This record gives sequence, structure tokens and C-alpha cells, in this order.
Amino acid sequence: MMFKGGRIVDTLIGFREVDPHPKMPGLRPEYKEGVHPHAYMFNDIPEELAPDADPAISIDETLRKMDQFGIEWGVVSMTARATPEALRRHPDRFIGTLGVDGNNGMDAVRAIVAAHEEHGIRGVTIFPAGSFPPIAINHKLWYPIYAKCVELDLPVFIAVGVPGPRLKMMPQYVGWLDEVCFDFPELKIIMRHGGEPWADLAVKLMLKWPNLYYSTSGFAPKYIPQEIIDYANSRGAGKVLHAGYFPFGIELERTFAELEKVPFKDAVWPQYLGGTARKLFKLPE
Repeated sequence: MMFKGGRIVDTLIGFREVDPHPKMPGLRPEYKEGVHPHAYMFNDIPEELAPDADPAISIDETLRKMDQFGIEWGVVSMTARATPEALRRHPDRFIGTLGVDGNNGMDAVRAIVAAHEEHGIRGVTIFPAGSFPPIAINHKLWYPIYAKCVELDLPVFIAVGVPGPRLKMMPQYVGWLDEVCFDFPELKIIMRHGGEPWADLAVKLMLKWPNLYYSTSGFAPKYIPQEIIDYANSRGAGKVLHAGYFPFGIELERTFAELEKVPFKDAVWPQYLGGTARKLFKLPE
């Protein structure tokens, strides 16, 4: 299936392996069981591969899925065991990102530089509520990381809104982005995971700041906030990016079946499905 012409950029995809999630030391003990700390949010968590599975099996499966649904590029995380090999074998299909914790100070900055030089990462991810201890989006511990991302021209994905794992939500208050966008006008910021219950504020801030974007990650398409759909259909066609959630909770079959019913205007689809991501990550047109 080539949805809306194919050439899709999926800004959150991964590999089906035993533990696709980083450890979360901030979770209370009663919430640490299982490999999906937010499994309660989904009806059908995909089964994992066997513990001794070759990462190449996961890579090949993801590529088959991408080809099936017209996904030309997939944004993947260095936290997955398969990612380094995927970037080496398929540099024309995968975009590597590195997750960092602002508590690690200059070690986090050095890790970004090393991953950029060794693996050619094209982005950085931060999980404010999942850092240990949690760090608000606008806390100055993140500022060396933001500065390095500007220097290396790396977009930064920031988890916003109520986190899926049972962690404190206020470090991910969308309003904190106002200060970061003011202080780092050259930083390309992509909000992740919905921003609810502040999706309306996310829209206001995207209207205000030209360097702020939104990806529809972590949501089945039928649950994309109405505020985001309305914004994309009006002034925000170039600010909203497609993201699936395979294999972390939503299979691609469901994603693309539900995308058919999302009421984006015809002019929005090319930018949503890949055009904006191509510009942010400097991908071939």
C-alpha cells in the first residue's frame, strides 16, 4: 500500500526486540514490571522477539513493514540494540537519534558529539519526566544540550504533556517551551506524544514560534487532538509531522487504516507525511 503517494517519513519507528524501552529509574516500584511501562494505555501490545533474537531479524521486519506502507525513511533511537547496525546497513532508510539525560551534564553533550561522529545521528530526544531526577523542559540543565543541537544543526524531539509511564507530568508542561524557543531561536524543536491536556497551548506556541513543530507520535490516528487537525488545516500545514508507534504499542496496519479517516485537507498530506520532515532533517527531495 502506498498511502497518499508514498515517500513517507515516519518520525518514530523502531525494531521489535526484547526491551525497546530505556530503563526508567523514576518509576515507583509497583509500576516497574514488564517491558512496556505504559502498556496500560494500549489494548494490544505487540509480542516481542525471543531474548536471543538477532537484531538483523528486527531490522528486516521493520524494513518490510516500511516498504509495505510506503515509508521511505524512519526515525529510530540509539537505545535499540538494532539501531547501530540499521544505520550502517541502511543509511538511506533510517535516521538515528540519541536520547540524553540533562542530569549528565557535559557527558550528555559529549555523547551527542560522539554519536554524531560515529553513527551520523540527525537528531536528539529528551524525555523530561523520564530523566532521573525529572527535569523541566526549560531547566538550565538542558541548555548545554540545546546549544550543542544548534551547533550541530540537530532537531530535538521533546516529550510533552502527560507522560504515558506513571511519572510526574509537570516537567513536560507545554508552556515551558515558550522560554526555550525564546532563548534558542535557531533550535528546531519537535514536540512528541501529544501534549495533552495542553494541545491548545501547543498550537498557540507553534503560531508564535517558527522553530516549534509537533509530531503525532504515541497516538492512534483517530485520537490525534482536534486542535492539531484544525491547526494543520489552517495555518499549520508545515508544522505537523507524521509519526507512528511501531512496534511500541500500535501496529502499522492500524495506523494506516485509521489515517484514511483523518480529515486533513488534501494540501496538508504531502507536508504531514514527509515534506516537513525532509526539510528538518535535510533529506533528499
